[in-house]
Amino acid sequence: MRCQVTSIIRIKEAATILAFASLAAADDEGGRIHADIVSLRSDGGNALCALFSSADAFPTKPDQAIRLVQSPILNHRAACDFVDIAPGTYAISVTHDANGNGKLDRNLLGMPTEGVGASNDARGVVGPPKFDAAKFTFDGGSLTLTITVRYL
Repeated sequence: MRCQVTSIIRIKEAATILAFASLAAADDEGGRIHADIVSLRSDGGNALCALFSSADAFPTKPDQAIRLVQSPILNHRAACDFVDIAPGTYAISVTHDANGNGKLDRNLLGMPTEGVGASNDARGVVGPPKFDAAKFTFDGGSLTLTITVRYL
């Protein structure tokens, strides 16, 4: 019986080592961008994060982003991780989807009624921020950004 238990423990140890090795191999295929989302007004809803590689749809068309991440909110904070990202120039937009409908809600004038944010804490003067103000260079390793959500 002791041999069986020892064998089972060794098999579990080997499986754990293989799992970590496969995660490390996945990290070698591309980099990781981690966005800490701060200043959320409440813990309700989710943070919707979109990673863009060009100005074409930034930030108003998240469905055209190269990656989308939805994150729960805890203590007025959230975290969005984009994995397997190639080196390049990117920008991130964030929406506090407070009502959980999966999109940024707007009033009759088109102004956001939910919180928004962007990388570099970029802000628009009249309208949303520009890609050039929010863009950052990613070298393919690991990068952590902090994005502040603002409410109108």
